[in-house]
Amino acid sequence: MFARTDERPIARWWWTVDRVLLGAVLLLVVGGLVLSLAASPPVAQRLGLDSFHFVKRHAVYVIPALAVMFSVSLLAPRQIRRLALVVYLVGLVLLVLTLLFGAEVKGARRWFSFAGIAIQPSEFVKPAFVVLVAWAFSERLKRPDMPGNLLAILMLAAFAGLLVPQPDFGQTMLAVLVWGAMLFAAGMSWIWIAGLGGLGAGGIIAAYATIPHVRGRIDRFLDPEAGDTYQVDTAIQSFVRGGWFGRGPGEGTVKHSLPDSHTDFIFAVTAEEYGIIVCLILVAVFAFIVLRGLFHALREQDPFIRLAVTGLIVLFGMQSVINMAVNLHLMPAKGMTLPFISYGGSSIISLGYAMGMVLALTRRRPQSEPVLYGFAYAGGGRG
Repeated sequence: MFARTDERPIARWWWTVDRVLLGAVLLLVVGGLVLSLAASPPVAQRLGLDSFHFVKRHAVYVIPALAVMFSVSLLAPRQIRRLALVVYLVGLVLLVLTLLFGAEVKGARRWFSFAGIAIQPSEFVKPAFVVLVAWAFSERLKRPDMPGNLLAILMLAAFAGLLVPQPDFGQTMLAVLVWGAMLFAAGMSWIWIAGLGGLGAGGIIAAYATIPHVRGRIDRFLDPEAGDTYQVDTAIQSFVRGGWFGRGPGEGTVKHSLPDSHTDFIFAVTAEEYGIIVCLILVAVFAFIVLRGLFHALREQDPFIRLAVTGLIVLFGMQSVINMAVNLHLMPAKGMTLPFISYGGSSIISLGYAMGMVLALTRRRPQSEPVLYGFAYAGGGRG
């Protein structure tokens, strides 16, 4: 496609980006379009919309998502940090505005309308938050006098403090888990990890004791007789009905009764129409992306890049696991989308932003350091 001697930015990008990782992400994007075609028409019909309303919008959202992913993947690590700071600060402002003026949907204020477009600010804050926390931890490793841990805690507190009032406990839990994984990857002492783990457990207990919404979800998970578990029960049945090879495209029935079949429960629709084999292939693609990203992080010597890639990949992987676990009734319902598969404009574009940063940070760059783990160090020339 491009000669190796070609010095144009696009040519340099092509020869330095991880094309295998890029291909896996694009495979998920295409899979999302196909599965949206299977899951969303009944939802659109129930709402009195054109049958392919959500399919068309999904396709429209994919275009800016890919554009964002490509554009961000061209950036240098220093530019990644600066962009993350801007996105994080603007996102926090939008989160405040969402609490004040956002539309209430199903008892939650998570969306802010701008120029007629609904935006979920928390989706964009997540990847930016991860990169800034990686910077804070890495600076602490480089300079012991730098209050990196304190900065990371303050960033988590600011983000979580604006998520809980929405309320969005699923995103809060995800942010805390990713933050904890990065703390562990940064090599912090077990005293820190145990202490913060205890605070997290205490937070869950306090939420269960004081917030009926949280208590209801946990009670329904532990005891199905404690409340309405229709969506989860229907999702489980879809796996039984689909079997190994599915009932065939368009032959599923679960999508006609699940109100969130195109978002939270698209994995269940996949199981019924395409079978468990296709679900396992989907899981394998997610696992490949996670392992490929962690492989890149493992061979990095630059603390910032290592922690940022680790955090972004853990964010991607944990969100995937949570969505699929809810569909299989392995954990309480969280309202979490399946990356690149579920319908959702803010989710798809923010995932493009996150994976663009992963592609940027894992690009091969001029070699100037010794070999690590049998691979040439790719950290030279980074800002």
